[in-house]
Amino acid sequence: SGLIGRSWAMAFAAGGFKVKLYDIAQQQLTTALENIRKQMKDLEEKGFLKGDLSAEQQFSLISSCTDLKAAVEGATFIQECTPENLELKKKIFSQLDLIVGDKVTLSSSTSCLLPSKLFTGLKHVKQCIVSHPVNPPYFVPLVEIVPHPETDPSTVERTYALMKKIGQSPVKLNREVEGFVLNRLQYAVISEAWRLVGEGVISPTDLDLVMSDGLGMRYAFIGPLETMHLNAEGISDYCEKYCEGIRFVLNTFGPVPEFSGETKQKINQAMSEKIPVVPKVLDARRKWRDECLTGLAKLKKEMKSD
Repeated sequence: SGLIGRSWAMAFAAGGFKVKLYDIAQQQLTTALENIRKQMKDLEEKGFLKGDLSAEQQFSLISSCTDLKAAVEGATFIQECTPENLELKKKIFSQLDLIVGDKVTLSSSTSCLLPSKLFTGLKHVKQCIVSHPVNPPYFVPLVEIVPHPETDPSTVERTYALMKKIGQSPVKLNREVEGFVLNRLQYAVISEAWRLVGEGVISPTDLDLVMSDGLGMRYAFIGPLETMHLNAEGISDYCEKYCEGIRFVLNTFGPVPEFSGETKQKINQAMSEKIPVVPKVLDARRKWRDECLTGLAKLKKEMKSD
């Protein structure tokens, strides 16, 4: 019932599904439900609430439980949202494996752990899958669907259909790969960003501006491959014109950074000056981020319908 679990609960409720939020601590659940209700009310007031039901109707679909067996009784889909710890996740899936039937889908929110590390050895492995959201899933629709080598194709299709039904944008990975796709792309950007700041080429705040007011503007609507296609007379023309230069620049990239030392201090200072590391300030900035994402999602939906 942390940030990801709450956001998933809201997303499923927006799709009209009954949701049972599970945690081992009752106070955690009480706080989570209070937070969900407040978020839904705020979204409704601003016209950003997803789904066809009112905030109160959506909230009425969400209940909580501290008993795992009771929580999953009658469930058709289970989304695990525990911390990114392999042993903890394996423990919860081994517990679920003993109490679920043959029709429920067992899904993990993990951002990096391979399905083969999570699910191998479970008797319900054919029903297991990774559904990796982008944080926070209520506001960012992408979901990476990553199968275990033994996952049944029907599990993939059911998960894909469910994500579409609740308004997410699922993508299917044909096989597992470390970091999946989103984080492989994200880490490539983070790595070069870190090197450029560390080498004194640009300040941390200006580096972020390159993305938010540059690349990010484009990538909010089209991906890197379509960008290539449109920045020339198609992909073939782009490769002929630019790929020699791309290869030259790529060969100047340095090694993977350690993410420590002087560069870490420099970036930390710049980010802390912009957004002090105080819970109240961080929460306010996250709320602003989520409102921006919601507004962008609304704009994209309107533009698609046009």
